[in-house]
Amino acid sequence: MRTSEIAKKAQIHPNTVRLYEEWKFISPVPRKENGYREYSEVHLQQLYIARLAFKQEFIQNNLRKKATEIVLLSGKELFHKSLLSAKAYLSFLYSEYDYMTKAIQSVDKLLHEETTNLPIFTHKEACKKLQLTEETVRNWERNGLFAVSRNAQNRRQYAASDMQKLLIIRTLRSAHFSIASIFHFFEEIESVNHVTNIQSLLSSAKFKDEFYHVTDELEVNLKKAMNNIKLIIAILEKLQ
Repeated sequence: MRTSEIAKKAQIHPNTVRLYEEWKFISPVPRKENGYREYSEVHLQQLYIARLAFKQEFIQNNLRKKATEIVLLSGKELFHKSLLSAKAYLSFLYSEYDYMTKAIQSVDKLLHEETTNLPIFTHKEACKKLQLTEETVRNWERNGLFAVSRNAQNRRQYAASDMQKLLIIRTLRSAHFSIASIFHFFEEIESVNHVTNIQSLLSSAKFKDEFYHVTDELEVNLKKAMNNIKLIIAILEKLQ
């Protein structure tokens, strides 16, 4: 196939095909005696993989890095490794979907009942439960997204309400909210509604409107991303 032919089949611009070759998203392309590139069916499938991998760019946690790894391994024709990477990516997306669902359930629960007599978590335990790095959570605290109490040994201790707020922050970050925008979002609600606790925060009309809108969009995009990665897995299973 010539450049124009494969571009048409992949539904991308011919210049994008050349860029993908330059970035090693597809295998090196041989040339005919007349200098024209000659693309194969494998190149076409590699283009499909690249397009699907970068179709959804909506959540944090270095997902673009994960997608790029899949594409680069495919470009090297290391299809088995690319397949393993794609399956890990899909597992991660399922995990993100699960945390989003838990965040919604937590908000609904907190709006209707008190969270008393629930376990207290250490900093390490809280991070592990939410699959966040300890530095990430410290960074959120440093930026004023939440405040946590400390015990007599000056160690952080996370109550149920702290865990719920962290889960909400995690979900907003996954939906591409910046740390600054989350801070201003909470700050605005607190200044208008004189919020003193997590339940007051969740009860505010602004929070409910924004949060449920965000999670609705996040759910749609996560499902699209899952579908795209499943298509990539199907292509890779045929290529390996």
